[in-house]
Amino acid sequence: MRTAQVSRNTQETQITVSINLDGTGAAKLSTGIGFFDHMLDQIARHGLIDLDIDAKGDLHIDGHHTVEDVGIALGMAVGEAVGDKRGLTRYGHAYVPLDEALSRVVIDFSGRPSLTMNVPFKAGMIGGFDAQLAHEFFQGFANHALVTLHIDNLRGENAHHQCETVFKAFARALRTAVTVDPRLGNVIPSTKGSL
Repeated sequence: MRTAQVSRNTQETQITVSINLDGTGAAKLSTGIGFFDHMLDQIARHGLIDLDIDAKGDLHIDGHHTVEDVGIALGMAVGEAVGDKRGLTRYGHAYVPLDEALSRVVIDFSGRPSLTMNVPFKAGMIGGFDAQLAHEFFQGFANHALVTLHIDNLRGENAHHQCETVFKAFARALRTAVTVDPRLGNVIPSTKGSL
């Protein structure tokens, strides 16, 4: 079982993340931000990752620290769960539509953290979620899972749809990338011999 549990405690947030990369998509989520929980649920369900996240943050200020730190903790957990990446498919990509919106996410478990994100949200707030924080979440994830991540919203007029297609596409790309390829056996998928 490729599982991990990570706790991150700062003066701004207290977060625990448990994951099973070979799960069924079960999720138990509590961040205090309803729409963010909805997006994390997309990662679990469409990534077939069992995900348990309990986050308490300084929401009396805003959602920034909570969303960013959940991204960091989730990235740490995924990085731990994939281990040395032997047999890992490594790359994943997905296009996901939702009505008028369409997003593409491409991920590489390269060991080199990088985020390129182009999502021109049509609204600043989605429920109680500041749309700018999507970038902070994915930046935290990329930096701590050590992945290269490209996220593009190709079209969309409704910010809820834009954001949901991004998270669903991320989930599907992640699901592909963390899949173990039996043809690789015990090989690390890199000409360098390490990732």
